[in-house]
Amino acid sequence: MRVEIDSLEGFRQRTHSHGLADAVVQGLDLREESAILCSGPCAGAVFLGCELEDATARHVLATGGLIFPRLPDLPYRTYRPDLYTVDELMAGYRRGDPASHRHCLDQRIYAHFDHHRRRPGPVPVLEALAQRLHDHAIDDALDDLLHCRNGEDPRRVVAIMGGHSMRRTDPDYRKVALIGQRLAASDPRILMASGGGPGAMEACLLGAWLADGGEAAIDRALRTLARAPSYADDGWLDSALEVRDAHPSSSDALGIPTWFYGHEPPNLFATHIAKYFSNSLREDGLLAIARYGVVFAPGSAGTIQEIFQDAAQNHYGTFGDVSPMVFLGRQYWTEEKPVYPLLEDLAAGRQYGELIAISDEVDEVVELITGHPPVAYRG
Repeated sequence: MRVEIDSLEGFRQRTHSHGLADAVVQGLDLREESAILCSGPCAGAVFLGCELEDATARHVLATGGLIFPRLPDLPYRTYRPDLYTVDELMAGYRRGDPASHRHCLDQRIYAHFDHHRRRPGPVPVLEALAQRLHDHAIDDALDDLLHCRNGEDPRRVVAIMGGHSMRRTDPDYRKVALIGQRLAASDPRILMASGGGPGAMEACLLGAWLADGGEAAIDRALRTLARAPSYADDGWLDSALEVRDAHPSSSDALGIPTWFYGHEPPNLFATHIAKYFSNSLREDGLLAIARYGVVFAPGSAGTIQEIFQDAAQNHYGTFGDVSPMVFLGRQYWTEEKPVYPLLEDLAAGRQYGELIAISDEVDEVVELITGHPPVAYRG
């Protein structure tokens, strides 16, 4: 069985104790480790996007190792060993200067991606390959986060889905934030997750960020955020940074955005960001990891698509579990966008029909998630 190594500490421990046979070393700068690498054969070792001295690379190849080189002229790392952070994606942004957002790493990657998808003809093969390698690396880093390699219990992921256009001043935004807060505070094993963008996605992670602050902390944050209620407003990022400064994060939270919608600013309340090029991988993957349930806040076509993606996973037991599907907004989901009655019909007589619920009340939504853990699919 191959061992994955994505830190210099792990590399040094492995070389000292077992050597590099059957090891996959990912995204590390190993130029200072040349003496260790050249001290013996590298048969069975695989190096993904690592930096190696020329002589060391020749030794690796000559003694049976494999090297997958970095691809040139990219603003992103194809073999990155970890998820993104807000600080990394926002590097280059200056407070008080909204125009500087387009120079941050996140927007430079988006501009690169957008250029290639809009040009005539297919995406060049090396660019397409690089994007897929990057998204695989994100998959791998996300798996590391969720399964806690240090022996802790796997994280219990709960997702909140909803519209990206939901304004910070919308009453539903406050409800979503309170739901995220109370779920995060209810169990340290719970990891709140969202699509990592604005609107309901931001509200979910804001709640997790303020997990230990209670309702008063949510309301203080909302007064600050109300200065820029739409993600198109110039003060959108600065107001979020002000909330972060006033109340450091008290709970992990996961954002899973995509450069497919890269014009939207990143969610600054995520402590871990799994950002993908492929929107289909991102959407299906977010629902796949939300084994402890999904809350559906009001949203439009994208949210409705996600409802039926989640329903299909439950309907067929795709991942071995059946999980709660809880809808926030009785009138919205039964009259304005009458998805709920259709879903009830679809789920009639199926296991997940017992785990579908709808409510307008924050505490009831929280209880419907925490009181109904996933169950094994019976077929």
